[in-house]
Amino acid sequence: MIGSFAAISAVLAWTFACSIWRRESENLLPRQINIYKNVLASIFFLPVAFTISWFSDVFSIFVLMISGIVGISIGDTLYIKSLKIIGTRKTLSFEALTPIIATTLGTLSINEIYPQKVWIGSLIVSFSLLMIVRQNTFQKEDSRKINILGILCALGSVFCAVLAALMSRVILISSTLTPIQTTEIRLLAATIFLFLIFKKDFLDLLGNRSITKKNHLSLILSTLLGTNCGILFQQIVFKFLPIGIGWTLLSLSPIFALFISKREGDVINKLTIFYSFLSFIGVAIALI
Repeated sequence: MIGSFAAISAVLAWTFACSIWRRESENLLPRQINIYKNVLASIFFLPVAFTISWFSDVFSIFVLMISGIVGISIGDTLYIKSLKIIGTRKTLSFEALTPIIATTLGTLSINEIYPQKVWIGSLIVSFSLLMIVRQNTFQKEDSRKINILGILCALGSVFCAVLAALMSRVILISSTLTPIQTTEIRLLAATIFLFLIFKKDFLDLLGNRSITKKNHLSLILSTLLGTNCGILFQQIVFKFLPIGIGWTLLSLSPIFALFISKREGDVINKLTIFYSFLSFIGVAIALI
């Protein structure tokens, strides 16, 4: 129950934050948004860093740092880049593959054995999400040409997210580290990595006078929701739920995004509502 509640909370937080990041990507580069939110999120959770015994379990901390670099530094940058290049609808169509990929990798890499109902539920959710994003709910983006770079970014973000989740899952169930501690370790590692790779972007952000007070407030809000709360809830999910079931729940963001679709000028049709209902049936099958 804790894992399921955390998953729904993470989806709500992430969905709202993504709508802000997509809007802000018109003013900032995707990696700059990622730098901004990770630095801020690391500061918000900085007191947690003093509760971590950094030298007592070096291996676990090292794995979490790699997880942060892969999932947050690389994965989130690719995700935001994909949103900007090919738009929400096409990006989400690739994210629909996440439940099946996570369930498969969970079985192959960490020997999590899933009953048949989980596979059926994951397939239903993936199929439903794919059909939802194929509906004409994002009319403004229909004129965009499919860009190979955008496709590669979307696929890359999916694999980075699942791989990072696998690493987090292994540490959360085998060490004494808490979800909020693993969150801060991953955020710090991601921030340091981004600083080393994109040092110039850090300096550009500090001197960027085109970022208005409204932009800052939007980015702060989206960071608290999507990065701090979103990643913390995600870590709680992987603490209490197997990776396949956890990602099946976490992949419901396209459905929750429909609730803010009118604000973006999108249209919801009857098939979209039907497939949204079908995806919840898939989740119910996987959890029962």
